[in-house]
Amino acid sequence: MKKVTEKKTSKMSRRRFIKNSSYAAGGAIGGGFLGTVLSKNLFGNNNENQGQKQGATNNESTNYNQALMYFTRQSDFEILSSATERIFPEDDNGPGAVKLGVPFFIDHQLAGSYGRNDREYMRGPFYPASDFQGYQTRLKRHEVFDVGIQAIERESKNQFDTSFVDLEGEQQDQILQKFQDGEVDLKGVTPTTFFELLRSATIEGAYSDPLYGGNNNMEGWMMKEFPGNYMSYINEIDKKDFIKKEPKALRAHIAH
Repeated sequence: MKKVTEKKTSKMSRRRFIKNSSYAAGGAIGGGFLGTVLSKNLFGNNNENQGQKQGATNNESTNYNQALMYFTRQSDFEILSSATERIFPEDDNGPGAVKLGVPFFIDHQLAGSYGRNDREYMRGPFYPASDFQGYQTRLKRHEVFDVGIQAIERESKNQFDTSFVDLEGEQQDQILQKFQDGEVDLKGVTPTTFFELLRSATIEGAYSDPLYGGNNNMEGWMMKEFPGNYMSYINEIDKKDFIKKEPKALRAHIAH
């Protein structure tokens, strides 16, 4: 479990996030996207923007899963990487979104059925709705991310006259806060809807099974002492003392 500190500028402390996101960890291992969950300190530690642009991890061995399936422009992927790192920043407690592979997780999901809304009714009529009524847009999720990422860059240049990936962490927070507060004009979708999708996708990528491209080396689970995918606890369920188990991914169940 990450021990975290509160910061007054945040609407929600990291300590409260960790408490709430614990309920989501179990659902994340299946790879399906969760509903809106709480952010891991949008206004957390300054990542100094070092090593964030490539969205790569520091593994010595090559991870062939870390390749782009959806994004065709590296600049868009770099913006996504920087944004996810501000939502789930690296600190003394563990890696952030980039080292966990979250940007690649989102990229892969957008290239599949999640990004295309394959399992959802996406035909009209479409009526104006509030942000409290869930997903209310004719745009598919991959289109929402396209529109949102372009808007992040536009707002960054309008406000600071520079690219989002080159901003200081606190400046990036200011841009993202505008989306969370609904202060940005987007076509076809509200900025709040985009921000909530970005935030929930970031958390999902941090805690999903590594099979899906995030939670690199199961470090997301390790931070929460979550055991991962065990087929059964029948040998431990009657024991009174707490049992700490090493995390196990789906890959571990393949017969060798």
